[in-house]
Amino acid sequence: MTASFPDLKDKRVLVTGSTMGIGLATAQAFARQGARVGLNGRKAPQHVDDILAGMHANGGQAAFFAADLSSSDGCAQLIDAFVARFGGIDVLINNAGGLVGRKPLEAIDDAFFDAVTDLNMRSVLMTTRFALPHLRESAKRSGQTASVISVGSIAGHTGGGPGASLYGASKAWLHNIHKNWVDFHTAEGIRFNIVSPGTVDTAFHADKTEEVRQRISASIPMGRFGKAEEMAPAFLFFASHVCSGYVTGQILDVNGGQYMP
Repeated sequence: MTASFPDLKDKRVLVTGSTMGIGLATAQAFARQGARVGLNGRKAPQHVDDILAGMHANGGQAAFFAADLSSSDGCAQLIDAFVARFGGIDVLINNAGGLVGRKPLEAIDDAFFDAVTDLNMRSVLMTTRFALPHLRESAKRSGQTASVISVGSIAGHTGGGPGASLYGASKAWLHNIHKNWVDFHTAEGIRFNIVSPGTVDTAFHADKTEEVRQRISASIPMGRFGKAEEMAPAFLFFASHVCSGYVTGQILDVNGGQYMP
């Protein structure tokens, strides 16, 4: 059962890349708090109407916005559409991202480099850029901080697994760029924090054999992969001004003890 965060009721929350996995579980968790939530993906998932109806039934409002965030135009279109629907943004969760593929150093070409960096870096940078005026206005209007929460990764600390060097580097870049944003935008009433998952049982790890899964599980003190639903409360905490109004520039590692910086 999700803890209660009363100050999240009616907050306008955009969760990018939220048609499955951690993004969807997080969007649903915000809906249970009575938030107004934007789901996003390149295209609508199957049964999107059922997903939205379930979020409404749980006390929130929800809408789906199709946008490809690997392009700057797609990021701008998403922000414009969300603001047109909900009137502003109080919380931005940059969850869109992915491995794209596994390639060793000698197999990385320009096309692969662009695909990984566009998905994991450009999407966060540009979505946050276009959201910034609305986040400033949220803080000014409410007298409380607005919140940007980006999804990092254990790979941002460790460098990533086989063939995942660019993915790991893109997440380390994300961990770092938040520090700059904290320095230059905190005074505007915006907080920037990172939720950094470990190995979570989502489609990201669907290519792993049972043998590999068992080996990874054995390396985690809790003895298993995490669940998407176990990541969601960390986002609620960072979004809540009451709980974390003086918390910014932090990386919260949610990984069952798999990595301890």
